[in-house]
Amino acid sequence: MEPGGSVPGIPKPRWSLSSSSGLRYGSFVNSLSSLAPQAGEKAPISPRRAYIAVAVLCYINLINYMERYTVAGVLLNIQKFFDISDSTAALLQTVFICSFLLLAPLFGYLGDRYNRKYIMIGGLCVWLVTAAGSSFVTSSLFWLLMLLRALVGVGEASYSTIAPTIIGDLFVGTQRSAMICVFYIFIPVGSGLGYITGAGIATVTGDWRWALRVTPIMGLVGLFLLVFLCPNPPRGAAETHGEGVTEQSSYLEDIKYLLKNKSYVLSTLGVTATAFLVGALGFWTPNFLSRAQVFQGLQLECIKEPCNPTDSYIFGAVTVVTGILGGCLGTCLSRWFRNKVPNADPLICALGLLGSAPCLFIALFAASASIPTTYVFIFLGEVLISLNWAVMADILLYVVVPTRRSTAEALQISVCHLLGDAGSPYLVGVISDAIRRSKPPTHGWNFESLKYSLLLCPFVGILGGVFFLLTALYIAEDRKAALPLVEEDPPPPQDPSSEPSMELKNQGDGNKAGQKQP
Repeated sequence: MEPGGSVPGIPKPRWSLSSSSGLRYGSFVNSLSSLAPQAGEKAPISPRRAYIAVAVLCYINLINYMERYTVAGVLLNIQKFFDISDSTAALLQTVFICSFLLLAPLFGYLGDRYNRKYIMIGGLCVWLVTAAGSSFVTSSLFWLLMLLRALVGVGEASYSTIAPTIIGDLFVGTQRSAMICVFYIFIPVGSGLGYITGAGIATVTGDWRWALRVTPIMGLVGLFLLVFLCPNPPRGAAETHGEGVTEQSSYLEDIKYLLKNKSYVLSTLGVTATAFLVGALGFWTPNFLSRAQVFQGLQLECIKEPCNPTDSYIFGAVTVVTGILGGCLGTCLSRWFRNKVPNADPLICALGLLGSAPCLFIALFAASASIPTTYVFIFLGEVLISLNWAVMADILLYVVVPTRRSTAEALQISVCHLLGDAGSPYLVGVISDAIRRSKPPTHGWNFESLKYSLLLCPFVGILGGVFFLLTALYIAEDRKAALPLVEEDPPPPQDPSSEPSMELKNQGDGNKAGQKQP
């Protein structure tokens, strides 16, 4: 071997992260076996193909969230059709999120070890069938609607867990931040369009069930695009110029690694608070605004579906605009301050949640007197919350090594949904029902009971802000620990005798060579 460590005619080695080498996570292990030519080695993915892949993933993310919030857009119609209470109606969101979070760890495990594209295709097929099937449930089979909503969560779990990691393997640095921003902007955009299309289709057709059939039709297009236009890049491909990163570690070792990562743990708790807040507000706000207008005498109470869709239209439009505005603003702030302030990203997230709390508090109490004022503060609150979408995802990608990103995404999804939006709509509904039963039912008391139950949201937002402030204390250290595998350029080959974190593994006799520097 030449002094520089290169071998003529042999391709550069794939980087391996081994838990059995005795080295700490993040160190490089250069294996002799990896120096041999590999038939399955892929060339780096072209920029054009990478951008097309992001466009496909963004489109599927859009229809995922459209479908999820279509139910909220026609919630009043569903309540009248099945004759169910607030807490029972909220179960539709709870069972969906529960199946989503229970299967996310499984898809995270598979996503770190098997072909991610095939996993997403299988999940999307399940999503299409169950989402379309839920629109054919009759009024006597509410339990079947809940079952199908749970199965919809199975399909979404496969996609939401894996898609961000593919983007992470296609881009690095500021390009990755920009692409992640675009991807996560489609969460609020899709959510807002879900309200609008759900309410609009229900109004045009006179049947809320048609609203649930639009996104599966769009999903067929997404499935076709995913099959033919989305690649499955090697893990860590962007950081290693297409070489990819391999590892030899168990799932338990992956979990232990993540639990020792303070920034990951604390930011996950912050994401959980955000999910709680967004889940409760997203599900109940159109209903709350409708009750507020009945309370003020601006419209009559809905007795039989179809109900007045105006609030779903307006709230949906507000969600789209604030999602784009807040997402772009958060990413711009991150890119502007990241090189100047090492812990800028968690501080931006903390600012968003802490700033949204007073806005939401004012909006809830202004609703009894002025609907326009309520919308103004809802707009401000949603802009501040939306600062976090892309920044939160970017934090995970640069504090976790590439080969553990799917597991990290899955674990974060499980925790944030389990303690966040899986229970928040149901909890708000239960509190609302309990408060309403304390007095004789009236239009005014129906509104007040939901208002008081939604007061839980600003306090959870404050708690989430505190978690992100704590994340800011550790983010620089944890990012530096993961830096060897998330640098834009991989380190050049070196003589193993001069590199303390490199070792040569001879698979023939098991002997290892490598000396520490003096």
